[in-house]
Amino acid sequence: MRHPGGRDTAPAARILRRGARSGRLMHVEDIAARPGEGVPWPGWVPEQIMLAFSRAGVARPWAHQAAMAEHAHRGSNVIIATPAASGKSLGYLLPALTTVLGGGTVLYLAPTRALAADQLRVIQALGITGVCAAVVDGDTHAADRERARTHANYLLTTPDMLHHVLLPRHSRWGEFFGRLHYVIVDECHGYRGVFGSHVAHVLRRLRRVAAHHAGRHPARAGTGARAPDDLVFLLASATVSEPGNCARLLTGRDAREITESAAPRGPLTFGLWEPPLTAARGEGGAPVRRPATAEAAALLADLVAHDVRGLAFTRSRRGAEAVAIAARRTLAGTSAAARRAAARAAKRAAADAAEPAAAPGPAGTATPPGAAEPAGPAEPSVAAGPTGPAAARRNGAAAPTDAPVAAAPRSWAGDARGRVAAYRSGYLPEDRRELEEALSTGALLGLAATTALELGVNICGLDAVLIAGWPGSRAALWQQAGRAGREGQPAVAVLIARDDPLDTYLVHHPEMLLHQPVEATVLDPENPYVLAPHLCAAAAEMPLTEADLSLFGSSAAGTAQDLVVAGMLRRRGHRLYWTRRGRRHDPGLRGDGSYSVKIVENGTGRLVGTVDRPSAHIFVHTGAVYLHQGELYLVTALNLAEGVALVEPGDPGYVTSAREVTGIDVVSELRRAGWGPATVSLGEVDVVRQVTSFTKRNPETGQPYGEEALDLPPRALRTRAVWWTISPGQRDELLRRGVDLAGAAHAAEHTAIGLLPLFASCDRMDIGGVSADLHPATGLLTVFVYDGNAGGAGFAERGFAMAEAWLRATAEAILSCECQAGCPSCVQSPKCGTGNEPLAKEGAVLLLETLLAGVPGAAGAVIGAEPGEAVEPVPGAPAVP
Repeated sequence: MRHPGGRDTAPAARILRRGARSGRLMHVEDIAARPGEGVPWPGWVPEQIMLAFSRAGVARPWAHQAAMAEHAHRGSNVIIATPAASGKSLGYLLPALTTVLGGGTVLYLAPTRALAADQLRVIQALGITGVCAAVVDGDTHAADRERARTHANYLLTTPDMLHHVLLPRHSRWGEFFGRLHYVIVDECHGYRGVFGSHVAHVLRRLRRVAAHHAGRHPARAGTGARAPDDLVFLLASATVSEPGNCARLLTGRDAREITESAAPRGPLTFGLWEPPLTAARGEGGAPVRRPATAEAAALLADLVAHDVRGLAFTRSRRGAEAVAIAARRTLAGTSAAARRAAARAAKRAAADAAEPAAAPGPAGTATPPGAAEPAGPAEPSVAAGPTGPAAARRNGAAAPTDAPVAAAPRSWAGDARGRVAAYRSGYLPEDRRELEEALSTGALLGLAATTALELGVNICGLDAVLIAGWPGSRAALWQQAGRAGREGQPAVAVLIARDDPLDTYLVHHPEMLLHQPVEATVLDPENPYVLAPHLCAAAAEMPLTEADLSLFGSSAAGTAQDLVVAGMLRRRGHRLYWTRRGRRHDPGLRGDGSYSVKIVENGTGRLVGTVDRPSAHIFVHTGAVYLHQGELYLVTALNLAEGVALVEPGDPGYVTSAREVTGIDVVSELRRAGWGPATVSLGEVDVVRQVTSFTKRNPETGQPYGEEALDLPPRALRTRAVWWTISPGQRDELLRRGVDLAGAAHAAEHTAIGLLPLFASCDRMDIGGVSADLHPATGLLTVFVYDGNAGGAGFAERGFAMAEAWLRATAEAILSCECQAGCPSCVQSPKCGTGNEPLAKEGAVLLLETLLAGVPGAAGAVIGAEPGEAVEPVPGAPAVP
């Protein structure tokens, strides 16, 4: 294995050989290389744009880039959904820059400030005369924002900034909106769930504002007549299923799909890795696995010790810092494991010196996990300070070698330990650029990162990627794995399982990752709890007309009438006006639109951040450890009446998880699937939740330290749920076989919640569950899994549609776990309100087998409502959107 530039990349594969010997490597898949297919530049691209890209090293576009550009140039909305490193940006830059040179304007939306800043650097580096690009976000100074308003023709921002600032003040940006032709929505696969539903309505409001300032109305698009200057949406996504539907849900318009990449790709070896069980014990004496972050740190240290450029993705900023610290300590030889390995090596060397020369051992011999490799010559060290290396130079700070990475200065170290750093959002732009440059040049070899690097930031030259825990979707997984081998060299990617049911299932069922289509994006713009505040925001921007309401979906007229009755809107003639002038009408984009709780630093009064009110009970209750921008805070008091949580900075040495008890009642049943005598249903439910306590846990292993009671009020939620029941006869048979039905249903509920993200493109924290042997709402043994967002975000609907595959995977996940009576990898839940009692692992398998035995026909028979299938709407129930 050799890098095209001559660097040897073979050591990257040694971590897989080590995993095979230790039994941790569950599966290896070889993904073949692919040649590229270049095409000529489109004839309409101005020469100065072609020359600019030629100077940047782009001789000609790949076929998929040119196809996107052609569709956009002809006025079609288009979504490109191709793998990482396929060069999606050129596909939208060609028409966008051409329009700017022709007098139009372009709006670019990025999910993060870091990505917007990275794209700004790309455009500015092209040096095209006549293109004035500018970023407007929360960090932009007033003077720079004003200059962008008056001069920019290529504006880069985030959905939050568009929602909170640009649209409410659209009259000040009238010149820009009046000439707006293209809207670029980058990394659009990240807009899912409630957040995606909010962004969908922000884009509809944008269509309306742009049409107003251009003197045209977007409602006429439904007639089939399209003017050349109509707003055109260009969406870029990782590989997702049904990209056209994703574009339609987000923008309200149909879009052309580009799904085949013509970019070249080097060979990729992909491994699935399961950490071993340890001697540690968790709740109920359950065995605990070695943390995925600890495994990632050991593997990253191994890569760095062999001069291999590697990147470890973690799920949190704290995880990124922890991986970097542990890798540095392993390389420095300060861990006990490293010292023992060094002593053993010395003994072997002494024994070898006393023996006659022997034949060379087998190639590829690996150091045991956690052991240090011999360091090479002195290498430069690059590490990120609290605000990165640039700040360290400015401040002249110094720190010990084994200090946290976030406090390490830039220096020149005598070994490899200084060639590892953490990379996360919150660093200054110059610090991020220095880290990116150091990794590209080889001055830095190992990086532990959050998803700040997943979303499009361009770093080449990586030979290996380690993914510490399932990243939430197949799209995100391949986006992260695609960071390796971007220069065409052979590369390695490894998914390291966390102690979690979904991760455990995936490493034992590789076909679910490698031979299944990437999931579809799930969002529900019709959710009235999301729609209502955006109708108010739209009316505050400009009075709403009947034609305007059609932009917001079929339920907008009914929701608007409800707002009139509630006094939020006032009808005058054929227009609707906002009645609360001066009061808040712009909800946050990541919650249910309720007022936020402010997180304030005690003593200084500094605003640390905000959290929506329902989440405050979970994340900022009194005694909680709260993580913000990589810094830890201890919550000293939560005042819900005042909407304030007081915090103090510091790391208490533990993390916290809230426990809540939940009650649920069925409001209406919308759909029902008959599985023999059992049923699976979808409907509206009322959920009452109350956080009663929180548990302190070891931040690395998750082991509980103790539990403390809380006194918080219950919260009511109307949402959607999927639930299943078994018949009295099936229940009697399970009782006859000695099954603890309450424990079996509880265990099945936990694992089903853990597995639903594989099928519904959600996070485990987005959903909840309730189970009972005899639930009062049904009178039967019932397991509910409900959407944790008011009105639902589409996750319950997806669970109902995929019920058979989802519940079969649930049973298989429990069966494949090697524990005896249940553990965090199968049936235990870290947020269980009853302390994971009762649980019956074997009973859960028997219960699920009983349920699945009645599935009609072949696999997938419960999906949809085609004639002849056992899925039926409930008489009198409203239609499911």
